[in-house]
Amino acid sequence: MQFTPEIIQKLEAIVGPSFVFTDEETRKHYGHDETEDYNFPPGVVVKPATAQEVSEIMKLANKYYLAVVPIGGRTGLSGGALSLLHGIGMSMERMNKILEIDEQNLQVTVEPGVITQVLRDTVAQKGLFYPVDPSSMGSCFIGGNIAENSGGARAVKYGVTKDYVLNLEVVLPNGEIIWTGANTLKNSTGYNLTQLMVGSEGTLGVVTKAVLKLWPKNSHNVLMLVPFYKAEQACEAVSAIFRAGIVPSALEFMERDAIDWSLKYVDGISVTVKPEHQAHLLIEVDGNYPEILMLEAEKIMEVVEKFEIDEILFADTEDQKNALWRMRRGVAEAVKANSIYKEEDTVVPRYELPKLLKGIKEIGNKYGFKSVCYGHAGDGNLHVNIVKGDMTDENWKKEVPKGIREIFELTISLKGTLSGEHGIGFVQKNFMDIAFSKSHLELMEQIKYIFDPNNIMNPGKILPDKV
Repeated sequence: MQFTPEIIQKLEAIVGPSFVFTDEETRKHYGHDETEDYNFPPGVVVKPATAQEVSEIMKLANKYYLAVVPIGGRTGLSGGALSLLHGIGMSMERMNKILEIDEQNLQVTVEPGVITQVLRDTVAQKGLFYPVDPSSMGSCFIGGNIAENSGGARAVKYGVTKDYVLNLEVVLPNGEIIWTGANTLKNSTGYNLTQLMVGSEGTLGVVTKAVLKLWPKNSHNVLMLVPFYKAEQACEAVSAIFRAGIVPSALEFMERDAIDWSLKYVDGISVTVKPEHQAHLLIEVDGNYPEILMLEAEKIMEVVEKFEIDEILFADTEDQKNALWRMRRGVAEAVKANSIYKEEDTVVPRYELPKLLKGIKEIGNKYGFKSVCYGHAGDGNLHVNIVKGDMTDENWKKEVPKGIREIFELTISLKGTLSGEHGIGFVQKNFMDIAFSKSHLELMEQIKYIFDPNNIMNPGKILPDKV
């Protein structure tokens, strides 16, 4: 898509010449996220600072049928921020203010460009807690979290992004600015437009403000690392912990290669992994009463000791706790550093995790690829990293997609779904027929059309290509 001087001038009039970029280097920089090695540079990069500027950009785009892709921290893993039709890449980075922390009502109002870790740290200074903690929280934006309905390690106890969004200011594709709901904990007033926007991956409108729910901050936690001799038993233990009446604040699964690669990639971590260890569970409980947490930890020990495990490591200091979390959060980057890879984001009812893991390994053997699995086992969310390794380019292109389809078919057969927190975006859209009937997909298409009849909002995402 070529942008005429007239359109560039109109964009400059809206946001100022300093915030409109047409040079190749900038466009390429904003043309990728963390999805494999894809790069789709927008035709122009624009950086608005207010909802009104976003509104004027959308009016212009709608008039000229220009594709618009909202761009956040570019940490996504489904290609949601890729400008497939070039168009306008709308970076939200200037809209990065925490506008109000309402300590009386435990709410915070933010702009979409606020970094998740910055929000967490800022409210923590006031004794408050924003639980959503994706692995990329040091660089991902709240707007992107809303677009993808991001989760994280503590979703098992506290929920995902959708559980914290009370109200949104959204600019529609025609430029109209609306609030989707109310700043209340309960709202049964009409259709729930707020939750429709959450997880819509920028295909229905542009979020320009968000009102989020907060918790009081817990003062204590206990963290343990449990080595298992059999990976499937580690998965079995997950459901057993919950059935014993314990709800951990985090319950993470890492198979052997995931932890090995992370230890090599992340400096300053000392964990002994014996050759016979196949998997680890990283388990956290939190609260305000240490004596209760120790009772919960003892109960967890009783459960996991029924399986074939080695000595449990308890993190005694904050430094040890931080080191274990760096190891877990470093897995994705470690895998990326080791090989070309594809990452799938399967999720099943937690009791079905052993069947899912076993099936993934069998499918990998069938199609000749290696997988490294880890994820938020407490809520049944297993990240499947398919690594190229020694596979030929031809098999990587032809055989792996067949295997991915079978993994998704297995996931659906176990009453799961295609993505737990990464979204569908560009890379998974043509697998949507596995999860949804024709009627389902037609309803989604109609919703998209009602919001965006000119199909300018992040086109080419979520909905499968027409054959």
